[in-house]
Amino acid sequence: MPDTDTSVSLREVVRAEPSRPAVVPAEPAPLPEQKADVPAAAGAPDPHAAGAARYRRRVLLVLSAIALALGLYWASGYFFAYTDDAYVTSDLVSVAPYISGRILGVNIVDNQTVKKGELLTTIDPTPFQLALNEKQAKRTEAEAQLAVDRDVIAATQAQRDDAAAKERLASDNLRRATPITQEGFLSRQALDTATAKEQEAKATLADAEAAIAKTQQTLALHQATVTTISAEIASLQWQLDQTKLLAPTDGTITQLTLRVGDQAVENAPLIGLVDAHAWRIYANYKESVIRHMRVGHTAWVWLDAYPWHLHRAAIQGIARGISRDQTERKLLPYVAPTTDWIRLERRFPVTLVLQDQSPDIVLHMGSDARAVIFY
Repeated sequence: MPDTDTSVSLREVVRAEPSRPAVVPAEPAPLPEQKADVPAAAGAPDPHAAGAARYRRRVLLVLSAIALALGLYWASGYFFAYTDDAYVTSDLVSVAPYISGRILGVNIVDNQTVKKGELLTTIDPTPFQLALNEKQAKRTEAEAQLAVDRDVIAATQAQRDDAAAKERLASDNLRRATPITQEGFLSRQALDTATAKEQEAKATLADAEAAIAKTQQTLALHQATVTTISAEIASLQWQLDQTKLLAPTDGTITQLTLRVGDQAVENAPLIGLVDAHAWRIYANYKESVIRHMRVGHTAWVWLDAYPWHLHRAAIQGIARGISRDQTERKLLPYVAPTTDWIRLERRFPVTLVLQDQSPDIVLHMGSDARAVIFY
C-alpha cells in the first residue's frame, strides 16, 4: 500500500474519534522547604487551634451553668422553701371503756363515718344493774332507819320537856320553901325533901338531854350511811351508763376488730377513730429555712391523692425541738436525718392547716403531700 493512502486513512480515523480534553501534566509536589514560601499561612485557619477553642468555650459554659444553678439554689432559700417530705395526719382517738365486761353488741362497721354521741358498742349491763339494785335497796333501808331515829329523837325531846317542867317545879318549890323554913313556918325535913326533889329533877333533865344528843348522833351516823350509799349508787349508775360506748367526736372508724362476745377491759382501747376536725399536714423543713417562717404565713400544698392542684394552707405552728435519738419519741418528734445512706440537714416539722377546704376533698391519714412556702 502506498504511503499516501496510509496517511489519509489515519487522518480520517482521528477525525472520526470524539474530542477528548487535553491532559495537563501534573506539577511536581513542592518540596518541604518550599511550604514556608506558600502564601496559605497568611489566610487559612488552623483546625487544631479552632477545636481547642471550641472545647474551652464548652467547658466554660458548663462550669458557668453549674455555678449559676448553685447560686440560684442558694438564693432561693431566701424567697421560698419547698419540701416533698410531708404527709397528711389527724388525731387518732383510742376509744376505751371505763369498765370491764362482755361485749353484747357492736353497732358499727369498719371505715364507717360516725357522729359525736353515736352508739358504738354495748357492754353487758346485767352485773352493774344488779349491783345498782342492791345499793338502792340498802339506801331504802337506811332511809327507813332515819325515820325511826327521828321518832326516837321526838320521844326523847318529849321526855326532856317533861323533865324540864318537873325541874322548874322543884326549883320553884325549893325557892318558896327556903324563906318559910328560915322563919320557922316549915320544918327542916320538908326543906331537905324539896331540895332532893329539885336535884332529882335536874338529874332527870340531864339524862333526857343526853339521850337526845345520843339519838341525834345516831341520826347523823345513819344520814352519813345514806349519803355513802347514795354516792355508791351514783357510781354504779355511772358505770351502768358506760355500758353504752359512745363516739367522743366526729370521725371515721379504722381497723375495727371488735366482735360480739369479746371481753372489754377497763381503759384498754377497743376502737380507733380518726378525728374529722383535726386534719393537718406535717411538712419537715430544713433547719436553714425555718428561721424565715412565721405562724400565719401562707403555704401551698400538693396532695398526692389529688394531684395537679395546689391547695392553700396556713402555718399553724413550727416545732421548737426534735429528738436526736429515735428511742426518745414520747414528747419530742423524731425526724430521720438520713435518706438512702446520705446524711441530710436536720429537719423540723411545720404544721400546716388547709384553708377553705373543699367538701369534695377526702383526706386520708398518712397520705403523702408536698409543700412550698413563700416568705
